[in-house]
Amino acid sequence: MSRVLVVDDSVVARTVITRMVDSFAGFAVSATVPNAGAALDHLRHNQVDIILLDIEMPGVDGLTALPDLLRLGNGARIIVVSSACDEGGAAAVQALALGAADTMVKPDTGRLATRFADALYDRMVRLTVRSGNPAPGCPTGSVKPVHAFDIVAIGASTGGIHALSQVLRAIPPAFDVPILVTQHLPMSFMRYFATQLALLAGRPCDVASDHMRIRPGRIIVAPGDAHMRCVRISDGAAIRLVQERSNSGCMPSVDPMLASVAEVYGARGLAIVLSGMGRDGMLGAQSLHDAGGTVLVQDRESSVVWGMPGAIAAGGNASAVMTPDAIGQFIARSCTA
Repeated sequence: MSRVLVVDDSVVARTVITRMVDSFAGFAVSATVPNAGAALDHLRHNQVDIILLDIEMPGVDGLTALPDLLRLGNGARIIVVSSACDEGGAAAVQALALGAADTMVKPDTGRLATRFADALYDRMVRLTVRSGNPAPGCPTGSVKPVHAFDIVAIGASTGGIHALSQVLRAIPPAFDVPILVTQHLPMSFMRYFATQLALLAGRPCDVASDHMRIRPGRIIVAPGDAHMRCVRISDGAAIRLVQERSNSGCMPSVDPMLASVAEVYGARGLAIVLSGMGRDGMLGAQSLHDAGGTVLVQDRESSVVWGMPGAIAAGGNASAVMTPDAIGQFIARSCTA
């Protein structure tokens, strides 16, 4: 039975959400509290699996408290449930960057009904599913770059924004290799997401447009309504946006990005696949691995969901399984390789 902590200053919201959760098979509410301080106190004495967290509360708000909740939660997954997490809202991206596993828009209390309950149950189930361990012989821990890279391509989904922020913070300013990012997010979030990445990485970040040049020292993020591919041009490489259905069914998908990196850059390409649901990126990673490129995937312990990186590791196409910080350090070392 997975234990759930509900943190919301509204008595009505706490009551309705508690009834929902207690009706879900495999879940039970451990406690309901009205503020972040009470939540932290509960976590000091009790273990929970999921925290449903409001943002706008008196005293310490949910975003400010989120890092401490993660620390005391000892592996608990946090779903931010707030009216502030509307489409394209800064609060949603900030919550994900701070380590929230997911965000949901909390409807008016009068509409906390079936559709919201179904969506909440689906997300809670996903976050409590545990993937298996790496396949036998899968490399883990430290690995040294054998040469510098001409491109870094990063794919991520659920839990990936926090991991991505850890990777980017470890990359030194001197690293001027272009970075491509495909993160599963709606189109409405992408402008703010790009702004956040620019601040985290200390380098310019653009949302991809068709025919955009791939230039040193910059990050390019796939838009929410198209896949991002690399193509050769007379004096370098550029981005092409495509919208055909991907094998994974994701939009945008990591697979087309990694497959095109294999075609254009071959052994000089570095792929990184971070926390995420499903198997998106598995086929593209295989293409890059077969082309002699390097594929790093996030380790199971630090992943919110070890689906995407786990599928690559299990398929034998990961050069190494590493923590996000170790991946960033690997990139830093490649500057001098």
